Formats: sequence, structure tokens, C-alpha cells
Amino acid sequence: MKIVLRLALLGILFSCSQPIERNESTVFRYNEYSGISSLDPAFARVQSNIWATHQIFNGLVAMNQSLEVVPAIAQSWEILDNGKTYVFTLRDDVFFHESEVFGETKTRKVVSNDFVYSFNRLQSKSLAAPGAWVLSDVDSIFATSDTTLVISLKSPFSPFLGLLTMKYCSVVPFEAAEAGGFSQNPIGTGPFYLKRWVDNEVMILRKNPLYFEMENGTRLPHLESVVISFIPDKQSAYMEFIQGRKDFLSGLDASYKDDLLTPKGELNQKYSNRFVLEKTPYLNTEYLAFYLPDSSVVSNPKVREAIVMGFDRTKMMTYLRNGIGKPAEGGIIPEGLPGFSKVKYCEYNPEKAARLLAEAGFPNGSGLPPISLYTTSNYTDLCEYIQGQLAQLGIEIRVEVTPPSTLREKKANGGLPFFRASWIADYPDAENYLSLFYSGNKAPNGPNYSHFENVTYDSLYSKARVETNDSSRIVLYQQLDSIIMSESPIVPLYYDEVVRVIPKGILGLEPNALNLLELKKVTKRE
Repeated sequence: MKIVLRLALLGILFSCSQPIERNESTVFRYNEYSGISSLDPAFARVQSNIWATHQIFNGLVAMNQSLEVVPAIAQSWEILDNGKTYVFTLRDDVFFHESEVFGETKTRKVVSNDFVYSFNRLQSKSLAAPGAWVLSDVDSIFATSDTTLVISLKSPFSPFLGLLTMKYCSVVPFEAAEAGGFSQNPIGTGPFYLKRWVDNEVMILRKNPLYFEMENGTRLPHLESVVISFIPDKQSAYMEFIQGRKDFLSGLDASYKDDLLTPKGELNQKYSNRFVLEKTPYLNTEYLAFYLPDSSVVSNPKVREAIVMGFDRTKMMTYLRNGIGKPAEGGIIPEGLPGFSKVKYCEYNPEKAARLLAEAGFPNGSGLPPISLYTTSNYTDLCEYIQGQLAQLGIEIRVEVTPPSTLREKKANGGLPFFRASWIADYPDAENYLSLFYSGNKAPNGPNYSHFENVTYDSLYSKARVETNDSSRIVLYQQLDSIIMSESPIVPLYYDEVVRVIPKGILGLEPNALNLLELKKVTKRE
């Protein structure tokens, strides 16, 4: 009976989508191997959910390709009271997607109180949304008219506008959110609306005829629909792309990277006439971290510094990443963000590493006990490379492969002395990375998994959070980065890059450092 129902459902799906199939130039297709768990923006925590919700929802402000905050539903704003008060003026031509929840009118205009509702909903304990933290510095939110919204902060926080660009801060209508099942039946204001979703099979988004943005006098989006498949096997999804059944490929996987790219990170010649390779800095730092309260040898700062300097990152990137990404010879702040330091804290220096080991009482590694490095299977090759390089200094690393869920749980609870980690920016400000080392953010109550604690660091971090002068704040960021690297609670590995391979007929799909999928300006040419 279930098989019959599934076949019937698929029959309805594809019969309803026949008009889409007839004109491929208006359909954009991509695969989401990890699936989509929710279309509620309050739960847009992982990239797969973020990409989909980004097509369906808008917030007050948005981020452009240059990581600048630009208007969205808010057409302008003022920052008052020394950075504590934000007054937004909303557009008066933004409407929610058509839906039965609005009764006979089918839709209605977005007003300031919709943001008051959306932000209060995001913070509500009953929703228990992972995005609630973005409003933790907010003191009050209120509307003074249908087009004026006021947000007051407890204290100035310069990156606040960047926080508001996150999908968590999207506007949602109370009529739909209160009706139940919003994660599966979202109503937003974005360029596309949800037409159909068959879990683990396909998701279809259709063009929103009410969308408010224009380009050269034409209402966006240009596409009629977006079709998302859920093929879990990356090699199978790659073949779908190579055979022309998908419209872009994002990221690299070991199963196909050598077929696609040369060792220098260039597109293999056999694909150069069909595809374009796009690379841009990605606000993602990959690193190893030490749990500093651990009583083992990793509590010795000279041993930690020896590990930082004990392997060649340039060779690692060439041979294991096909040249994708930049060796992290600086600190935690990645390239592309103000505050990135050109100081080479992590430059390969085996002579100095050996000297540090001797100063720590372990000449040539003599007497140094083995150090277990915990990682997931996706990063085993990187960890084994580091293992081999450090062995030449007499440092024995034991690579322990563990499931992602186990790694997350144990690093949050301080159960691992040395482990692989990464940090993808939630918003484009270096404060996002520096918060990882503030003592008030110690895990499990925050992202300070190393339990790093430094009085000077905490003081400078608190000062940087409220500094409204950009130049002064950047100086503080660089000072904070230097403190981190002098104490070596982490071992930076590389600053990642967004990698996209796109058929030459796809236009308007621009990469960005946050790796958002922006489809509203995309067109297809046969």
C-alpha cells in the first residue's frame, strides 16, 4: 500500500511540474546531499537549510558580494545613542507569499510589527530556536509606525547589523507561524516560494510574482523555478552534474576532486570547454585545538608551539586539497576579513620546533608521551599528514577517528585533549572568531572549546565589542589575534575557499565569502 501511495504521489508531483520540464532555461537544479531538515529560518543553522531558506525569506538587511550590509526590507536606517539604538525605515511595497492563511486577500503587506513578532518568536523559550543567541544583546524591539522599527541594545555592539543579515532574522507572518507546521509550510517574502517538498526525493521552489526587487527595470527573479534533489552519494551527484543534469557543483570531495581539478587547483582540461571554475576566499578557518585544562603534555605551551611550527602547510594544501584554500600561517582570523594579520605566526620552522621541544624537556621528542588527535573521517588524510611530519621531530601523534556527533559532544564537554575543529563565520566580522577564546564563552555554554583564559585578552575583547570606530576596532582585533597565537591554544591549518564549478550557460551566479547561494539574478543560456 505504501509503495502505491508513493508512486501516486510522485506521479502527481511530476505531472504538476510538467510545465517546468518543458523549458529548461528557466529551471535551476542543484543537489543537497545532506538533505534539508527545516525551512523555518529560526532553525537555519546548517548550510543546506540556509541555502533553501535564503530563497524564501528576507530580513531587514542583507549582505552583498563585498560583505557590506545593504538594504533589504529596510530601505534605510539610523544608528543613534552612541551605537545602542537602531531605527529602521521599511519599504512599503513588500508582500508575503500568497497563502490561504491570509484569507480572501491571499497576501498582505509586511509592516514593522511583523519584525517585532518575528524577533520575539526567535527569542521565545517555547520555540527553542538555535538562532536565539543573535538577539542576546537586544534590550527592546518596538514599532512606532507601520514602516518604522526601533531596536535598542543593552550596550553598543558594532557587528550588530551583520548579525541581522543572518537568516535567523528573517520576517515571518504570525498567521502562518501560529498555524503550526511552519518548518514544512513556510511563508516568506523571498524571490521564490515553496511549491512542493517530498522528503528525501525532491523540493520545488517557484518564482514569487510579488517579489519586490528589480534589476534593470525587470522584476526579479529571472528563473521560474528551483529544483533541489537529495542524492546522498557525492560521487553519484557529481556524475549527475558532469552529465548536465545539475546546474552547479559546490565544494570538493575526495571521490572526484582529482578527476575535476589538477594538483594546482585548476580545472582539468577535459572540462575547460564546458565549465567555469570559481574560487573566492571563504570565511572558514580549519584548525586543531587543545583543551588547555588537560593535565597531559598539551598543557605545556612550548610543546603546543612546536606542533604549530612542525609541519608544512603549503605541501599539505598542494597534495591533499589540490591547491584549494590558503595555508593558515597567520592567526584565527581568515583572509578576507578586516583584522586579518599578515604576521606569519605558523610558518613551517622545524629547527625552531625542535628547539622548543628541547626547552620543554623533550629533546628530539625523548620522553614525550604519545598525543591522541581526534578527528572525523573527512579529515583523516590531513591529520595523518600532520602525524607523519611531526614524527620527524619525535612527536608521536595517534589519529583517533570518531563520528561527528561524538566529536561535537566530547569537545563541548572537555573530553578531548587535542581535536580537529573549524569555524565558519556566522557574520562577516572578526569578532565572530575572537569570541572563541573569551573566557565567558567556555563550552558547553559557548564556543570556547579550548577553555582558553587570559585576563588581558578578556579586557581587550570586551573593549573591541563596544568600539564603534572601525580603525580602532581592527587594531584591537589584531592585538587579540597575537595573544592567541602567543599562547597557542590552537593550530591553524588553512583558510578555506569557496569552490564552485558552473556550466558556461549559467549567468549571474556569483560566489561570496559566506558561501550563500544567491539565485535571484541567475539566468540560463542554452
